[in-house]
Amino acid sequence: MLKLLDRLYEKDHVWFAVGWIVAYVVLASEADAISLDLGTAKLVTAPALLAMSALLWAWVRHAHLEGRLGLCEPAVPAVRMLWYLPLALVAAKKLFFGIVPQGTALECLCYVLAMCCVGIIEELVFRGLLFRGMDESNHTNAVVVSSVTFGIGHIVNAFNASDQSLFVTLGQIAFAVAVGFAMVYTLLKSGSIWPCVVFHAANNALGIFENEAAQIALFGSTNAAILAGLAVSIPLCVGYVIYLMRLPDASQTV
Repeated sequence: MLKLLDRLYEKDHVWFAVGWIVAYVVLASEADAISLDLGTAKLVTAPALLAMSALLWAWVRHAHLEGRLGLCEPAVPAVRMLWYLPLALVAAKKLFFGIVPQGTALECLCYVLAMCCVGIIEELVFRGLLFRGMDESNHTNAVVVSSVTFGIGHIVNAFNASDQSLFVTLGQIAFAVAVGFAMVYTLLKSGSIWPCVVFHAANNALGIFENEAAQIALFGSTNAAILAGLAVSIPLCVGYVIYLMRLPDASQTV
């Protein structure tokens, strides 16, 4: 398997990343559907994504791509990155209305495990393989395409969750595009993909503990609560991107 992945990677770096994206979307979608059929959300998704994470991690190490993909400590002090506080606030805002588990203990465990795997897979694929593959020919296109495709990819949530409205999905896409740009610049300016992985995993995993009822009670409706959340998260991400764009890339400071 690892040698097959080697051959596919050497053939075309960008299409190799696209292949991982397609495989990931299909696997996650099918696993989510099976989990719901079994009556426990993420029951199958968690081990399936764990296996995919292990395969991706094993191949990256086999191909000695740790340095290329940013699997290293940040090359600059945390103070230069504002201690990653904008990202921490985006993730932590899910807990501003209290902590209320949205499921059984098993469902929460499966959800957190699945979201940690999502953080690893999506960052290594979008900010690692896809971005670095496109960056070989055009840096600007690499930044834009890896960020926008990351956001648009969330349209699959409209099909994975039968009760998710188009409004919610569009909100997720807008938020994910903003996050996509924030993650690319975090990688470029820190020299490490780990802050992106940690934020991504935490932001997703904390969703299972979000007090949605309190937000709906305050803002009057689910859509209004979503808009309020976006009104906080998107400016934080955009502001952080503007700040980071003014800094030199980590590769220029080491």
